[in-house]
Order: sequence, then structure tokens, then C-alpha cells
Amino acid sequence: MSSISSKTKVYSVIGHPVSQSFSPKIHNYLFEKYDIDAVYVSYDVNPDRVKEGIEGIRHLGIMGTNVTIPHKIEVMKYLDEIDKKAKLFGAVNTIKNVDGKLYGYNTDGTGLTKSIRDSSGEDIKGKKVLIIGAGGACRSIAIQLAIEEAASIEIVNRSIEKAQIIADTINSHFETKAIASSKTITQDDIDNVDILINTTPIGMGTDESPIDTSLVPPKNMIVADAVYKPHETALIKWGLKYNLKIAYGIQMLINQGIHSFSIWTGINPTLEDTENILKIFLEQQKNA
Repeated sequence: MSSISSKTKVYSVIGHPVSQSFSPKIHNYLFEKYDIDAVYVSYDVNPDRVKEGIEGIRHLGIMGTNVTIPHKIEVMKYLDEIDKKAKLFGAVNTIKNVDGKLYGYNTDGTGLTKSIRDSSGEDIKGKKVLIIGAGGACRSIAIQLAIEEAASIEIVNRSIEKAQIIADTINSHFETKAIASSKTITQDDIDNVDILINTTPIGMGTDESPIDTSLVPPKNMIVADAVYKPHETALIKWGLKYNLKIAYGIQMLINQGIHSFSIWTGINPTLEDTENILKIFLEQQKNA
């Protein structure tokens, strides 16, 4: 977009904090690419001001909003309608404003599964999955995996109670078999997994890994990490060492953002768009 006028529509991301969000780069690229007179900005909303933030979206005519940590659950109280899948996920990360009526969606799970399909060329159906962590990201991802007919999902978390709630939800709604555990991941576990996914913050800005990197993975295993800074986390480096198929955290972020863009505009961006946005991210990281 070459200029901002009185007709320019506003889209946003809300969270706390949001100063490091990459989402404005994603959406402003897409608005320019598809010649949409709109701009995407970030709003840092304190946790005790979420209601006021949502009412601001409604009354100021902000057309669409992404929701990030820690507001994904809290915002649900203040929306007019929530998509069936978002209700099942128990969180909203995308809001669409239609004439002052606010609709909630969740694109987190599809962001991850699309990144797996794009990077591996394989479907989720019939795969055995091991997920590390049981937070909000895990819930969305695990349920989306079940929707796409994964054969089994094991959720490993320090607090087995959180993991069990997600497993119970999957077992009561889908044919996918889900179990929860708080065990240490062993070689036997790795040997029997098609897809390994990290949904914890472990590795964010550090060289820590959520698994013991002395373990040797099967040659056809797919590794996915929800952490996107650094681009090559310790887990990703482990996967690359063994020439595994990799789904990077930034791919998940870009894909969920593109899905949000489609909800707002009805436009389906191309794979070329995804690749161009990834180049922007990598260039930004290089110059950081």
C-alpha cells in the first residue's frame, strides 16, 4: 500500500507483550501484494484491560484482529459468536468484525499441520504423533491433528493433569487414540513416532532442547517446533543432523497468519507468498 487515507481499513494483533510480533510484516506484505487499502498494527493490551480492548475493536471498526499470548482464552468472553472448532480448541486467535459483530476463530492448529504437509509432502492421516507440552498451543495442534485423522497422539508434559484434559477431549470427540504422560522421552518412544512436535517455549532464545539430543530418530520421522526464534532451535538442529523433514516454527506462524488473512478477506495467498514472507523473516533475523 503506497499511502494511508481516511478510507484505509485497520487490522491488528493484541497481546502482552507484542513489540516483537512478526505478524505486522506478514499482513502488511499481503495487503500490499493484493492491493488492499489496509494497514496492520500492534496493540499491547494489559491482561486487566482485555474487555476494553475488545470493545475498542468493535466500536473503532477495526476489521480483524489476531490474538496472542496471554489473551486467547479471555477474549472468548467478549465475542458475539465463536466458530465450532475454536470452541473445541478452547481459544481464539483470530477475530473478524462484521458491522460491529465480532466472530472468533482459531488458526493455530491448521498453521502447524499445513507446515508439516508443505515441508514433508505427507498427510497427517494415520500418523503416530508425540507432542511435548500441554499448553494452549498443544491443545489447538492436538485437536487439529485429530481432525486430520492422526492414528495416535501422545502428549508428554510435566503436569500430567493438563495433558490428560487434552487427551480426554480428543478421545471423546475423535477416533484418534490419545494418551497423556509425564515421562522422560526415551529411545523406545522416538523409535515409534512418525511426527515429533515441540509446543513448549524450550529453545526460545537458548540452546536448550526439549528432548535428549543423544537419541537417534528413525530416518522418516518429521520434526516440528512451534518456537520460531531462533529459526534453527536445538531441536531443529538435531533433526537436520539426521536429515529429517523439518517444519519450522516460523512456517507455523506464517501459515496461521495467512489463514487469518483468508478469513478476513476471502483471498487465499499462494505458496510463493509464504516463501516471500519467510525470506523477509530470515532477512530480519540476519539484521537483528
